[in-house]
Amino acid sequence: MRIPLMALAMCMIAVLLSPAPSAAAGRPARGGLSAAPVVSRERLACAVPAIRAGSAASLKSFHRAMARCADRFWAGRFAAAGLTYTPPEVTVTTGGDSVCGRITANGAQYCPVQRTIVIRVMKHDLDDPFRMNIAHSVAHEWGHHVQELTGVLDAQNALYQPASTGARTLLSHRLEMQAECFAGVFYSAALTSIKPDVTWREWLDAVRRADYSKIHGRPRNLAYWQNRGYRDGSAAACDTWTAPKARVR
Repeated sequence: MRIPLMALAMCMIAVLLSPAPSAAAGRPARGGLSAAPVVSRERLACAVPAIRAGSAASLKSFHRAMARCADRFWAGRFAAAGLTYTPPEVTVTTGGDSVCGRITANGAQYCPVQRTIVIRVMKHDLDDPFRMNIAHSVAHEWGHHVQELTGVLDAQNALYQPASTGARTLLSHRLEMQAECFAGVFYSAALTSIKPDVTWREWLDAVRRADYSKIHGRPRNLAYWQNRGYRDGSAAACDTWTAPKARVR
């Protein structure tokens, strides 16, 4: 039976990657999509440069700065937990191919075998750079790297292979929404450094208005999990695997 493998992976995440709460921080509320996070447990100062419209070079510099920021954040969480952390390789390109094949239409993907995050500079980002949306390419894919390091990707794959079509879709949603939640955890510390061009509430509204994705699930649920990670500031908030189906469809 393969389910205990996922339970073990989630135990690592819930117990080992959760920062000790500060004396001033209470337990955050779980419901709703509030615009304000709880008292932050940490602040991460990262130098994330401006983006110039039409400049692929500035977009590449932005992505690389975001990668350094995400690397510092997750390396710190793993070190505090006594876990081994290895950074992913990061490739930022204007081409269409990557170490794991053709880059998907959304412009970013994680290659687990190669432990590589691949980001393609897209034309719409060049023409109209939406800073928070571009930053999310790194934050979300780094979430998949955390899943790889903690065994979640292996556990999901073991469940996925024998599953029915409908069950596979739900497993995909649970995986992607957990990566969204991990991105929210990162934002809880790094959002000020990212200097988003929207408020947190506006960003969540934009996420909820996005198109439905069979791989990722309903936008409103993606917004819910991202906000949950942001409000809690802890990977312990990101157990999408035991969440009700209505929260991950």
